[in-house]
Amino acid sequence: MMCVAALVAGSSSAFAAGDAAKGKEVFDQCVVCHNADTTETKIGPGLKGLFKKDKMASGKAPTEANVRTQIDEGGNGMPAYKDILSDQEKNDVIAYLKTL
Repeated sequence: MMCVAALVAGSSSAFAAGDAAKGKEVFDQCVVCHNADTTETKIGPGLKGLFKKDKMASGKAPTEANVRTQIDEGGNGMPAYKDILSDQEKNDVIAYLKTL
């Protein structure tokens, strides 16, 4: 029972609120590939209005879970950030992306 409680407690950070200002700082390393102020493609898609779109470049709906999966797993030339960014940094980036 303790293991289940630890897993649940450990996974809760994946759904914690992010800080958009801190997310912008983390996102600064993403601007090599992604525009934040336009939908125009750089190397990867422009992310302005991401959460207002019907679907992401992957074809999936732009939900927090799908965006996190994209960050974690990468794909189509994007590296995986699962082991590079902390859960809090991912929460912060998602909070920032919601402001675009």
